[in-house]
Amino acid sequence: MSVVVAIIGAGEAGRRFALKCALAGYDVVLEDVMPANLRRAQAEFADLTGNMGAGSMSFALTVEDAVREAAIAIDFVPDELESKLEIFCLIDRMAPPRTILCTPTDALSITDLASCTYRGDRCFSVRGDMMTRGDSLGPIRILHPRETDEAALRWVRSFFERLTGDLTGAITVEIDPDVPMLVKNAVLL
Repeated sequence: MSVVVAIIGAGEAGRRFALKCALAGYDVVLEDVMPANLRRAQAEFADLTGNMGAGSMSFALTVEDAVREAAIAIDFVPDELESKLEIFCLIDRMAPPRTILCTPTDALSITDLASCTYRGDRCFSVRGDMMTRGDSLGPIRILHPRETDEAALRWVRSFFERLTGDLTGAITVEIDPDVPMLVKNAVLL
């Protein structure tokens, strides 16, 4: 059975990450609210269709179509609270219950984002150059709420290890519990 990765956002980082996933053997469904971004991605990947090994790349016009069969949904929307909350709530409503939600963010608390979903124990944030540039092999840091589905956490870790080609041990995946923004702010007072 193939593993479907839904990538929401076909900007530059989303396109690079989608390609990395397809080349690693995943079946990628790429979606973007802007038709121009999706057309650019289709044109970029048209020549690569036969070179993706066991993976594939398809395109969806709606988030619902993108996440319908996804094992993991990763958004590449702007790193601002309103955008992340909107996409998390949308994916949460439309994706199957088993789907893991993942977001690249350097600024937001995954604990806070996860609390707005029905699958808070299956939500993760990822930090590292791979998520912002899409082509770097630097370290990756996975953050999760205190209450986390351990099987989902192991799956996310193996997903990113497969993407980084972590055969030599040079790539690390750090797993740290996240702290809600309210707690962070209280400590600063």
